Amino acid sequence: MGVLYNLTMHCYGRIIAIASCFNKKAKKRHVGSHNTWTIIEKDIDRNAKYVWFHVSSLGEFEQGCPVIEKLKKEKPQTKILLTFFSPSGYEIRKNYANADVVCYLPIDTLHNVKKFISLVNIEKAIFVKYEFWGNFLMELKRHEIPTFIISAIFRKNQIFFKIYGEFFRKMLKCFTHIFVQDENSRKLLKTIDIYKVTVAGDTRFDRVNSIAQQSQKISTVEKFAEQKNVIVAGSTWKTDEDLLLKYFNENENIKLIIAPHEIHQSHIAEICNNLKRPYSLYSSLTTDNAANFDCVIIDCFGILSSIYRYGKIAYIGGGFGAGIHNTLEAAIYEIPVVWGTNYMKFREARELIACGGGFSIADYQQLKSLFDNLLAEPNAGMKTGEYIKANLGAAETIFEKVFGG
Repeated sequence: MGVLYNLTMHCYGRIIAIASCFNKKAKKRHVGSHNTWTIIEKDIDRNAKYVWFHVSSLGEFEQGCPVIEKLKKEKPQTKILLTFFSPSGYEIRKNYANADVVCYLPIDTLHNVKKFISLVNIEKAIFVKYEFWGNFLMELKRHEIPTFIISAIFRKNQIFFKIYGEFFRKMLKCFTHIFVQDENSRKLLKTIDIYKVTVAGDTRFDRVNSIAQQSQKISTVEKFAEQKNVIVAGSTWKTDEDLLLKYFNENENIKLIIAPHEIHQSHIAEICNNLKRPYSLYSSLTTDNAANFDCVIIDCFGILSSIYRYGKIAYIGGGFGAGIHNTLEAAIYEIPVVWGTNYMKFREARELIACGGGFSIADYQQLKSLFDNLLAEPNAGMKTGEYIKANLGAAETIFEKVFGG
């Protein structure tokens, strides 16, 4: 199986190289992976030890952030190497201030792995959530480098728990300790004789809490929302927007802030064409004109997590497609959170529903009835706030065990 895995890694590298001729994302990954060696040669201090954090993409970066930030706060002299697998994470966070060196993870071939570990003096390695790279893990174990995975979550249908999954079980046994999100994951790992496991929870709760505490008020949005019932809809797709705009157009007692997942000009224009009440693009909003509009369309990235604070209700897009987007960055503001039907693979969504802070709708009639009820309930977000508070502290638990407090 090891031979097959190595062959797969070599083939994967070649496929990325070929795809880079036609696909922008593949090109960024291919070129970036080659640039890794230049970055390491230039920026790595050969006389220093590094704590290596590896994440797949932006979502996993957000989960790793609370631990990185606590490490930098408690032990500021610690050198940190941060690697990404996906361009969508690297391109946004390549200048992350808390990391001393940021680069792509090389393809997991034996040659790359040996070269990487020979060039970086790794004190500890921390992988986030789903990152299992066989050659890296086995080489780290061979060098007796303490290696951890945090915010991991396991399901019975994963290859680790199949009869033919022995090679992948060996990967898991390379970890010095595994930090999982829930008790079910710990029980599953126990069935394959992995016992060095701590149920620490999900570090995303700490991350959204930190972002909320640091977020700045937005004066234009504050003026727009002043003493009004505002629905904030984030990361929406067309099916979401069809439902939301119908409700907005029929209910003059509410205001709407809508942040589409795609903000290209034609999509923004389509939303505008379906609005029957005064609206403004966020880029055109001022404190002088904000009160004149009933809808604001967010036509930029990077402010959605701060805007949720102005909502009476949050609606999270994606539930009628591949799956819902980030529910926690809205829930942190102690408001009820609503989404479509595709949410079952998201643990926090299931738990929000179970505690009475989250809601799934299948059609317009359900959305209308739910919104009407939530807007009439002054304490509609209380359960959401309780849920968030109960799940804080994962980063602290991990830090204490990995770095000794």
